[in-house]
Amino acid sequence: MDHQHQIKIFSCRSSRYLAEKIASSLGLELGRSSVTIFSDGEFQPALEESVRGATVFIVQSTIPPVENIFELLLMIDAAKRASAYKVIAVMPYFGWARQDRKDRPRVPIGAKMVANLLEAAGCDRVMTADLHADQIQGFFDIPVDHIYASSIFLPYLRELKLDNMSIAAPDMGGAKRANAYSRILGCPLIICHKSREKANVVGSMTAIGDVEGKNIIIIDDMIDTAGTITKAADMLMEKGALSVRALATHAVLSGPAYERIASSALKEVIISDTIPLAALPEQDTTKIRVLSVSEIFADVIDKVYNYKSISTSFIF
Repeated sequence: MDHQHQIKIFSCRSSRYLAEKIASSLGLELGRSSVTIFSDGEFQPALEESVRGATVFIVQSTIPPVENIFELLLMIDAAKRASAYKVIAVMPYFGWARQDRKDRPRVPIGAKMVANLLEAAGCDRVMTADLHADQIQGFFDIPVDHIYASSIFLPYLRELKLDNMSIAAPDMGGAKRANAYSRILGCPLIICHKSREKANVVGSMTAIGDVEGKNIIIIDDMIDTAGTITKAADMLMEKGALSVRALATHAVLSGPAYERIASSALKEVIISDTIPLAALPEQDTTKIRVLSVSEIFADVIDKVYNYKSISTSFIF
């Protein structure tokens, strides 16, 4: 790459595995950094090489705990104060995205607050994948590159060569995303309708659309406790589906998620590596298939750095 500003890629601790793959795809070494941890739990990241005048990309998915978002903010501040030309936050998974509106009185809009924090730290641009809500892009006054992982998932779905394939949305909120997949793949759409008793607890569920004799792919942006998708899979099988798979970009997989997936009617769960798979050795991951987003991010980083259009990187 010939360019007036050098490119440097750094990683915070929770996304190092992915940052290494992105850097490797670009033919670069990951930038050297360290973290000093004090006895009370306070920590101080440091860039261990010069970034003066460089375009700096910092990779970190902001999964819990809250240290991950704060580490990213400190790294952005460090790069800014070390005279980086531009600092770009590469956030494959954008945490707090479920708090994108006031859905009841007296609650915060967490996603907007995260946007404010990133800008206050000195971030010049954000790259992320499959936001929980598209309008989060509007919470920023800096450019946001919103990447869709569909470019890795669609080829995989086509390779399965399933007869009578149908796409399902696990709830009304996911209908737009599922509809985009069904349109591109040219197959019917099913919508699962659920009533939530409270957060992370699903009440009753039914399906809108033709289920019988179909090989169904449930599409979602994230799987957290896996309550919704496993309940949807069991319900679809009861209604006569031939097989049910689930596909989601962000595998949060908290609480009883692994046990639920293993004991459910799901044949396969297709996810990306925006979040590291945190399965313990005793947990069953045989149904889980991980596809990497590293090439997509490497491609978009290369285009942004070289002032090229990134519109070709979007499927929908």
